[in-house]
Amino acid sequence: MDKWHLDEVVVTIKGEQFYLWRAVDADGQVIAILMQRRSNKGAAKKFFRKLLKGTGFAPRVMVTDKLRSYGAAKKELMPSVEHRQHRGLNNRAENSHRPTRTRERRMGRFKSPGGAQRFLSAFEPI
Repeated sequence: MDKWHLDEVVVTIKGEQFYLWRAVDADGQVIAILMQRRSNKGAAKKFFRKLLKGTGFAPRVMVTDKLRSYGAAKKELMPSVEHRQHRGLNNRAENSHRPTRTRERRMGRFKSPGGAQRFLSAFEPI
């Protein structure tokens, strides 16, 4: 699809905060996820590179929340993409975090960032 919804959520692992970045297409299918320690411009650029490499194309529209690092990274990597930032538009990505939170609670929290990344990458399409 030509519209991506991007969002990040904070996950606490062993008392440290990590950011779970997630991209969802217009149909609600997860495109990519990435676990990182930071939510700055460099982290956003790394996530965008992973998205572009995995899909092979840039979207027409990118919908995010109002995190400023999305806009800064988009200017460098995808300058032709339309960027929409609005609280209500990004609900598709926000709702995709709910099953992750449920699984996290059932498993007794994630034990490591790598383990969380592997688990979510494998079970997210299901």
